[in-house]
Amino acid sequence: MYDLAIIGGGPAGYVAAEKAAVAGLNVVLFEKRELGGVCLNEGCIPTKTLLYSAKMYDHATGSKKYGITAGEVAFEYKKIADRKTKVVRKLVAGIKMKMEAANVAVVRGEAVIERGDATGVAIMCDGQCYEAEKMLICTGSEAFVPPVPGVEGNDAVLTNREMLALNELPASLVVIGGGVIGMEFASLCNSLGIPVTVIEMMPEILGGMDKEVSEMLRGIYAKRGVKFCLQCKVTRIEGNVVHYTDADGCELQCEAEKILMSIGRRPVLKGYGLENIAVDVERGIKVNEVMQTSLPNIYAAGDVTGFSMLAHTASREAEVAVNHILGVKDIMEYNAVPGVVYTNPEMASVGLTEEQAAAAGVEYRVHKLPMTYSGRFVAENEGVMGLCKAVVSADGKILGVHILGNSSSEFICAACMAIAGGFTVEQLERTVFPHPTVSEILKEVMV
Repeated sequence: MYDLAIIGGGPAGYVAAEKAAVAGLNVVLFEKRELGGVCLNEGCIPTKTLLYSAKMYDHATGSKKYGITAGEVAFEYKKIADRKTKVVRKLVAGIKMKMEAANVAVVRGEAVIERGDATGVAIMCDGQCYEAEKMLICTGSEAFVPPVPGVEGNDAVLTNREMLALNELPASLVVIGGGVIGMEFASLCNSLGIPVTVIEMMPEILGGMDKEVSEMLRGIYAKRGVKFCLQCKVTRIEGNVVHYTDADGCELQCEAEKILMSIGRRPVLKGYGLENIAVDVERGIKVNEVMQTSLPNIYAAGDVTGFSMLAHTASREAEVAVNHILGVKDIMEYNAVPGVVYTNPEMASVGLTEEQAAAAGVEYRVHKLPMTYSGRFVAENEGVMGLCKAVVSADGKILGVHILGNSSSEFICAACMAIAGGFTVEQLERTVFPHPTVSEILKEVMV
């Protein structure tokens, strides 16, 4: 009998497995595909690897702004895609080594929960039964493809998985959904010269993030040639033609070689026997602040909870779950979970947006500055403005920080710590930032 059985080897599963095993628990981890889950194999890492190549191409083609004259600049997408695969394989191998070093029993195959109650759990995998005292469900999420007429069986329609598997880019692309995944693929294709149209139902792209900053990012890409169709609803797809209605109800259409369906993800709740245990499910597995389900010896973490579908959230939730199993006091808090859009320029955000603060009736004020107040930013971003925006409570506490500008993904963690620690504007002003760095904008914006 194992102390802990984990279903799913993504950012929640492998983090939990290593932490629990290092602490002395006997752990078995089930994964039906590759360790690393969606994030490593068909999400975060491969996407960012492709985007980095696109950014390098942007730098090369724009080098004259920095006094550098390069010869003819070109790219070979097959080589870009091959490098993506190499990076993924290297990181998957690294996780395998971690599991081996921690003595985690990794079982490859489809796990099915046969039984789960207060006495323990029984899991079948490839004809063998595994028993454990406790279980952590980390089955993640999958791309949601709506039942739009013309989608099923249409080779022109792709999800992020198929998009990442391409060895050459399409001649043109329609992106249905202007969220994070949609905008990152739009950025990739735009940088590499592919005509892109983004169709979004909401009044602005990147719903849930600060509207002012999202609008600025959209404006940048509109100037680069990306066409945005906001407040538009897709009604059907015929071959590679997308039919949609605009805000006035007018019927329109656009055509592209490929169509990326990117309107969100949903928790994976079927295919592994979840129906055989009495846990509460509502748009995801319901959990408490220590990631317990309605059965106290069964936990869930990551996208399967349907709450915050981010890899770093999943890892932290896994830590909280394992800490509770180990008797370590810890709870999951979501007020300082960052979100990043890896476009060029990047967009990073944490805490309350101005819209969220207003909707909650919170008294607040806004501090904001162009990113050009940072000397390092000016030195490295010729002709680019960007924005740093902070939402501050009436008593001076930092509630949210939203940044449009490159390298923001690397220093948004400072804002996360400030919000998590309940920092005031005065406390952040007293913090010494290295000079010259782009991160200094966090201090400058508070003045």
